[in-house]
Amino acid sequence: MKNLQWRTLMVVAILIAGIVYLVPTLSSSLPSWWTKIFPTEKIHLGLDLQGGMHLVLEVESDKAVESTLERLAEDLKETLREQHVAFTQITRAKDLNIEIQLPGVDQQNQLKDILDKDFPTLEWKSGETGAEGMKVTLAMKPTEVERTKKMAVAQGLETIRNRIDQFGVSEPDIRPEGEDRILIQLPGVKEPQRAVALIGKTALLEFKLVAEGVTPQDIKDGKIPAGVKVYTMKREDKTTGQTYQSQIALKDRTLMTGEYITNAQVQIDTQYNTPYVSLTFDQQGGRIFERVTEANVKKQLAIVLDGVVYSAPVIQEKISGGRASITGSFSMEEARDLAIVLRAGALPAPVKILEQRTVGPALGKDSIQKGLLACLVGGISIIFFMVIYYKLSGVVADVALVMNIILILAGLAAFGATLTLPGIAGIALTIGMAVDANVLIYERIREEMRLGKTPRAALDAGYSKATVTIIDANITTLIAALVLFQFGTGPIRGFAVTLSIGLVANLFTAIVVTRIIFDYLLSERRMRTLSI
Repeated sequence: MKNLQWRTLMVVAILIAGIVYLVPTLSSSLPSWWTKIFPTEKIHLGLDLQGGMHLVLEVESDKAVESTLERLAEDLKETLREQHVAFTQITRAKDLNIEIQLPGVDQQNQLKDILDKDFPTLEWKSGETGAEGMKVTLAMKPTEVERTKKMAVAQGLETIRNRIDQFGVSEPDIRPEGEDRILIQLPGVKEPQRAVALIGKTALLEFKLVAEGVTPQDIKDGKIPAGVKVYTMKREDKTTGQTYQSQIALKDRTLMTGEYITNAQVQIDTQYNTPYVSLTFDQQGGRIFERVTEANVKKQLAIVLDGVVYSAPVIQEKISGGRASITGSFSMEEARDLAIVLRAGALPAPVKILEQRTVGPALGKDSIQKGLLACLVGGISIIFFMVIYYKLSGVVADVALVMNIILILAGLAAFGATLTLPGIAGIALTIGMAVDANVLIYERIREEMRLGKTPRAALDAGYSKATVTIIDANITTLIAALVLFQFGTGPIRGFAVTLSIGLVANLFTAIVVTRIIFDYLLSERRMRTLSI
């Protein structure tokens, strides 16, 4: 008797816990006291159930190799200057090479020493002597090219994941696909274009000096000196609020990039009531920014984002404290998205959208209705069948079945799993397996009763003989489900999650819960026969 009470209390406690986890999903508004004590996590619906966006991106990893080569070329220039090695020109060639023009052959040994010591990723490709001196061609090692491409995809994946997390999408599915593709599924996204802009923005932030002495007429005539490039600049008329574009000449050398940013926040300009993005640099970035501003007082410092100049203020004095700001003609949403991409970091290479599909919520709603209708019709049919075929024992099996479904849904909410359309199929399969377990037990009990055993003896023998078979069937299926979860993706994982939770619930309800009810009926209600 005491043992039965403890088992009953355990089942009631688990049932109450399951209902507590289900309440946030069933109720649209929860009282404040509930949110302080009990869980508030709802069951997350997958892309196929609540609608959203499906994207396949291609990382242009060749661009990452080109950027790395450009950086190496700049670093090589600095190193040669520091080491007092004479050179005429260093340029990045189109075929992923770096070309160095030396005044003569005397500098080649010094160059080789520097390459061996400071640039192990570069290899000597050729050296040709001509009238102007010696032209050396360097190339990135093939292993380094492959590593750079893989890193570009891995870093791109991580950066996009950070951006989407900050954008506020719950349960996004982001994973690599093939060598250079990224698959993204965003359930519940209501502004797909804004999400695409946020994901696809490279967000490469650079600080460059404005080229002095280059007039708008020079830009128009194409008279651009060496080491200077023309950029597009966005300007805003503060009085009219209109934006327009112009061109500005900047020195090619990048003084600082956005890699040192630790925080980016939207602030409001109190004078014009317009948003701008405030940046905070880490310690190293703060020192670099201070050094840059100190060395260029009274010069224009351009803030370039993805090749577009947003502002080019004149440096009035050395700026300490590691802070800067980006002003421009931003709307509040644009400023927020810009702050998100700057906080998440720049993409190491641009991404190209190969596939974009939007799944409407109406389709998801229709899927939910049809899936629930299928489960409802199947469940009611099974309930009636069990009652008609097994009488009172069928009612016991139905009680266990209902508890089984409650525990599956509660498990989804408790583990933060996502319910997908295949997940609903997993629930339907679990319902079938739950009934099958009860049928196994009941048929064993019937066999024992035909041998003339008492209800108590038939019950003990039936459960004893059927339990091993039920455990075997559920454990082997559970192993398969766990393998699907580990190696599967998207919908397959959704199916594996509901199936795994359902199988564990099956074992509990079919073996423990129904046995407690039968024990209660025989010992407490003193039933002399089993209605089965």
